[in-house]
Amino acid sequence: MGPTAGAFYLAGGGAALAVVLGSPFPVAATRLELGALAVTALLAGVLLLLRGYVLPRWAFHVVAGTGTLLITLAVPKCPTLATALAISAVYLFVAVDVVFFFTWRESAAHLSVLTAAGAWVLHDRPGMTPGVAVSLVVLLVVIAGVVGLLVHEAADAARDGLTGLANRRGFDDALDAALAVAARTGAPLSAALLDVDHFKSVNDHHGHAAGDELLRAVGEEYRHALPPGAVLARYGGDEFAVLLPGLPGPRALELVDRLRAAGTCAALSCGVAELSPGESGAELMRRADSALYAAKAAGRGRARLLDDTSAVLARDLADALAAGDVRAWFQPIVDPADGEVVGVEALARWTHPVRGPVPPLEFVHVAESTGLVHELGPAVLADACRGALEVRRAWGCELLLTVNVSGRELTNPDYPQRVLEVLADTGFPASSLVLEVTESVVDASGQAALDALRELRSHGIGVAIDDFGTGYSAFSRLDTLPADYLKLDAGFTAGITTSPRRAGMLEALLSLSATLGLRVVAEGVETAEQARLLTEMGCPLAQGWLFSRPVPPRQLAEQGRTGGVGPQRAGAAGARPRQGVTRV
Repeated sequence: MGPTAGAFYLAGGGAALAVVLGSPFPVAATRLELGALAVTALLAGVLLLLRGYVLPRWAFHVVAGTGTLLITLAVPKCPTLATALAISAVYLFVAVDVVFFFTWRESAAHLSVLTAAGAWVLHDRPGMTPGVAVSLVVLLVVIAGVVGLLVHEAADAARDGLTGLANRRGFDDALDAALAVAARTGAPLSAALLDVDHFKSVNDHHGHAAGDELLRAVGEEYRHALPPGAVLARYGGDEFAVLLPGLPGPRALELVDRLRAAGTCAALSCGVAELSPGESGAELMRRADSALYAAKAAGRGRARLLDDTSAVLARDLADALAAGDVRAWFQPIVDPADGEVVGVEALARWTHPVRGPVPPLEFVHVAESTGLVHELGPAVLADACRGALEVRRAWGCELLLTVNVSGRELTNPDYPQRVLEVLADTGFPASSLVLEVTESVVDASGQAALDALRELRSHGIGVAIDDFGTGYSAFSRLDTLPADYLKLDAGFTAGITTSPRRAGMLEALLSLSATLGLRVVAEGVETAEQARLLTEMGCPLAQGWLFSRPVPPRQLAEQGRTGGVGPQRAGAAGARPRQGVTRV
């Protein structure tokens, strides 16, 4: 509003100055008076351009009224009818300004004053006829009306038709404006995403009309509960977004959680994030979305705030991904009978320029919680495919590649296409790729995850159920999950040599898996006794520190398919990891 009004003031002042410089004045004092008005308008235009953003909205009614007053004072100073009509045309700038920024009612009030002032200053000018006056008024009103219609139509495009709130486009516009203010003033800025819990069941059991009514009720309730200056929008589907200028993250979390707890229309899950220095609006909303995901994963009906430490590490991780510094290392998957490598599992590794090696559990969690997993996953997959091709060429044989998949990736509708694009770009065959997911991830991610896995399997890509045997898993699920491999959790493997019951469970699982067409991979193999027992039971595949620690692809390629990999190497190293070591 400030720059637009400032531009109009400069144009009006410039027009008046042109009259002063290019027209003869019978009375010199009149020239000076008009010149003073022109300079006043020019100075006001400059101030509005530079500092108009600090004015509250109501102040622009004063700005528009002052513009009308300056023109009304300037027209009588014009020496001829032609110059008077030229300056009267500047009323059009005021008319366009008011219909651009104010409501129809407010605009009509300004236009009434403006047309009355114009008629008053022109009615007694020599040579002025009623027809000319009427034509000027009609011209002004029609142009202002057309501009107003276009502006309000554009404004409606940024408004949600169901709830009357801003839609995603309107919210993004408000976010851009808030970011600009935060950059100038240094004031805090937070954003929140609110999701209606179990909204799908409302539509399924009561119909879409009931779902629409629920969304309207939620929007109306929160519209009145939020503080002045906050922006509430329907972000999409059953998700609402809130912009909270001036509130730091903890206060925004407190506000949102208080409103959530007091809500009467529906239970909500909420994610909150505070703007970090140098962060874009998209990054802020991505972190709010990650906080929302964390709230839903924790059981719904709660609010979560993304902490500052994660935000700092996330920026460093984003830089590392852009620079290609996050790499895929390989841990061999072997035949436990002879230690021959038949495949590798890709494990993400990152060395921070200051901190050194960052634990995978830490940066993978940050990627999950900030939304960077959508960049991390494809980057690791592409690096793993290139590394696996290097090892295959060095060994001259086929090699299975397994890569872990996040639940956040699976729920992205573009995920299957991204995987296929990576395979096409690297040239790695789909039939040699296996994507690892946990049963809990599949269940938490819902139907979208199952659909993504089925689509990927239709292209020849294998699927492995990871960490089976952690307590969440159930034998009854094995025939319903779209899987080709079953990876036993390291904790399950660790007990087979000390617990006859655990060993019996493993034998039964191996038999069941063979019946279902699933290949079993025993993870966390750390002793020769475990490898021997797995061999006796007929377990086809195994991996663990007994055979090899994770190593860079080039190092694995140089070792050879059996050289440097196997129980002999682990014994020679003289160091055995503790039972149940975490694998990432």
